[in-house]
Amino acid sequence: MKILLAAVVASALLLAGCATGTGPNGSSSSPSSSSSSSAPGGSASPIYPDGSLSPIAPGRAGGSQRSVVTLAPPVDMWDRIRRGFKMPNLESDLVRDREQWYATRPDYIQRMTERSNKYIFHIVEELERRNMPTELALLPYIESAFNPQAVSSARAAGMWQFMPATGTDYDLKQNIFRDDRRDVIASTRAALDYLQRLYNMFGDWQLALAAYNWGEGNVGRAVARNQKAGLPAGYTDINMPAETRLYVPKLQAVKNIVANPQQFNVDLPVIANHPYFQTVTLTRDLDVTLAAKLADVRIEDFRALNPAAHKPVLLAAGGNTQILLPWDNAAVFQRNFEAYSQGQYASWTAWTVPSTMTVADAAQRSGMSEADLRAMNNIPPRMLIKAGSTLIVPRSARVQEDVAAAVADTGHLSFEPEIVTRRTVVKAGRNDNVASIARRYKLSPASVAQWNDVGAGHTFKRGYQVVVYLPVRAAAAARVGTGTLAVSPGGKHVVVTSKRGGGVVKTSAAPVRAAPAKAATNKSAATKATASSKQVVKEKRGGTPAKKKR
Repeated sequence: MKILLAAVVASALLLAGCATGTGPNGSSSSPSSSSSSSAPGGSASPIYPDGSLSPIAPGRAGGSQRSVVTLAPPVDMWDRIRRGFKMPNLESDLVRDREQWYATRPDYIQRMTERSNKYIFHIVEELERRNMPTELALLPYIESAFNPQAVSSARAAGMWQFMPATGTDYDLKQNIFRDDRRDVIASTRAALDYLQRLYNMFGDWQLALAAYNWGEGNVGRAVARNQKAGLPAGYTDINMPAETRLYVPKLQAVKNIVANPQQFNVDLPVIANHPYFQTVTLTRDLDVTLAAKLADVRIEDFRALNPAAHKPVLLAAGGNTQILLPWDNAAVFQRNFEAYSQGQYASWTAWTVPSTMTVADAAQRSGMSEADLRAMNNIPPRMLIKAGSTLIVPRSARVQEDVAAAVADTGHLSFEPEIVTRRTVVKAGRNDNVASIARRYKLSPASVAQWNDVGAGHTFKRGYQVVVYLPVRAAAAARVGTGTLAVSPGGKHVVVTSKRGGGVVKTSAAPVRAAPAKAATNKSAATKATASSKQVVKEKRGGTPAKKKR
């Protein structure tokens, strides 16, 4: 048995020796050594570091010219903005002047920067996603001091100050329910789209900013004039208004202060590098006050995040409406909204006016006082509400349906001047009838017949005093038959009628808002008209000259 065991061990040793043979130089060969020696092109064996590792310095990474990327996250939003500066700096006396202006107003800077706390994270996120310069996140400081409710004298609105027409061009809804020029997300999207388009047009960020302020057409023509004259066509070279000349220096001054606040003795408030708000989709129409209550935020803070909604109700519009809530309050809102059971969500709704009507009639039909209806819908005085207009009216408990998405998206309010008519007495000429009087003053024959208590085909006797109700403006210049309208020294309107060649004058009664259902008889009207004024005016007859007596 021992002999057999020894034979097995000897065989194993013999096989191991065959597997590890020696090479030509007598050294033992292995797979690793053979692969190294057979490297293509006879390249040298890899060199492994034998010491401690050291950081890669710029210019030492294999001849690469790329700079070393800092791995530490930004300390706050100001640090993040500084890292994304890409625009060329502007050096001028105007920049120094604006730096001094801002540096000497620390309270203004404090209010402005604290107001931006709610919005600037979202703006920087969008700029970085588009690979645009983060200097543009400072532009609302120049445009509106980061006030989304700001409105200029030229009707530009929102923190990006969009004009109505430009807002329409960039899909910003503007109707009676909302104005997306004030919306934080929608206006930022539109502003960055517009700025990128202007940069693609001019190839220069300073010219793009000038066009944002002055208009692309004006900047384009100014550049073309300089190019035609063989002159430089940069921002500092073209002619522009004083406001636009200061526009880029203002932004450069704010950029310099943000880049180095210690140099200007400015204390910037800490703005965390974290989103301030998140979006929540509305599923039902909701009162603004109730939405703030369910989210457990102050109504002022809710409106600051949702400035586009300028009515007391938020319309869900079929699930196409989102509201912004502080980051930690979004979950609170969802939980409270699902648990709410204290009545209807909205106490206001939209009503489409079926026909043109007065404000008083609309108020009566909607269950509101005229003053409240005017205040809620901003209705000016002496206006009629046109058919198809949309009004905000109280929502009764019986109304279960929310406002339709089509009405929420296209609701509008149109007016037409309220026509004030005045009772006017005119004198019929030869062969005058209801139709001829109506045609002469653009009235309906039925109205003329009703006012004079006659039939639609009635022919008036010559000299018959016809009662008509004319608009005030039309009545001021009217000449009916042989009559005309004059103004007495006391300021009262009188209707002047005369016989052929001049005669006694008769005047109308006091003005009224609308024509009565049925006028008084012609005889009583003439009697009251004669008694209402003792003024006598004589004038020559206007129109064709009188024929000779037969």
